[in-house]
Amino acid sequence: MGLGQWLNERTGINDVYRVVLARKIPKTGWAYTLGSATLFLMVNQIVTGILLSIYYVPTPDHAWDSVNYIQNEVLFGWLIRGLHHFGASAMVILVGLHMIRVVIYGAYKYPREVTWITGVLLLIITMAFGFTGYLLPWDQLAFWAITVGTSVAGYAPGIGNSAKAILLGGPEVGQEALTRFYALHVMIIPAGIALLTSLHMWRVRKDGGLAANEIKD
Repeated sequence: MGLGQWLNERTGINDVYRVVLARKIPKTGWAYTLGSATLFLMVNQIVTGILLSIYYVPTPDHAWDSVNYIQNEVLFGWLIRGLHHFGASAMVILVGLHMIRVVIYGAYKYPREVTWITGVLLLIITMAFGFTGYLLPWDQLAFWAITVGTSVAGYAPGIGNSAKAILLGGPEVGQEALTRFYALHVMIIPAGIALLTSLHMWRVRKDGGLAANEIKD
């Protein structure tokens, strides 16, 4: 028995390949690739984020110095940081465009309601991803942007003060805020995105894609 056959009998990996990858893709236009492009950017964010975390130090005394070291001293650090920085903005834009296309084609209708709901949640969590990452360079722009952003969150009816306290961990942006934003950015939010993306892709595969000839009223 070969290694491939042994592995398949115990994991069913061939079935996963057949269902996920070895399937016929309908003829369609570039707009149909928005979801796949978003997934590609998500992988880019994960890979470059892991590489950045090797050198990043989440403390007010060393955060900016570590970012500066990545940018100017680490081999191809400027490229990795650039891919991560601009990839975050591009991911938000692509998720938004993808959802606009879903609305235009009516792909939120039966039986794709769960796909639509997970997509909306992914948009929200993607924006949270970008927001939490904004503080990590610990420069003046990041400091004041987060100060303003958390102040706005503090005006939310009923939960504003609690939300602000949870985000900052104190009266102002400092070590507690940086630690919490870092934890959210590298652990909690990625776990949420991975879970929602898995559910979203499963429903897309089960209910059909967004190609124009697949959409039914």
